[in-house]
Amino acid sequence: MRDKTKKMRGSGTFGKGKKGARGGGSKGGRGKAGLHKHKYIYMVKYAPYAYGRKGFKSRTREEKKVINVGELGRFYPDSETIDLKKDGYNKLLGNGNVEKPFTVVIDEFSEKAKEKIESAGGKVLNG
Repeated sequence: MRDKTKKMRGSGTFGKGKKGARGGGSKGGRGKAGLHKHKYIYMVKYAPYAYGRKGFKSRTREEKKVINVGELGRFYPDSETIDLKKDGYNKLLGNGNVEKPFTVVIDEFSEKAKEKIESAGGKVLNG
């Protein structure tokens, strides 16, 4: 007796009708459905990171809020003295250009940022 595959060659639908094999059920579910059940080998082979958390986040690490010297003129256009510490910033970095002299109060700053502000006639104060 012929197997079903040989028997259905040429039929186009393999006995499923016109719409019978188009739904999510014929694929074993949509998306990630079944990765812990009937699609487990697929998950192990092709999508091993589909589930679970990877790595860890340190409880003691704090994200620093930084600002570049090029953004000072845009964020504080009318100010001459800027207290970045009061606005929640932790560090001043040196990317960008300084157009006018500022007096900046901040805890941490890079050497490049300090050079750029001082070359424009401003000061960096350790807050």
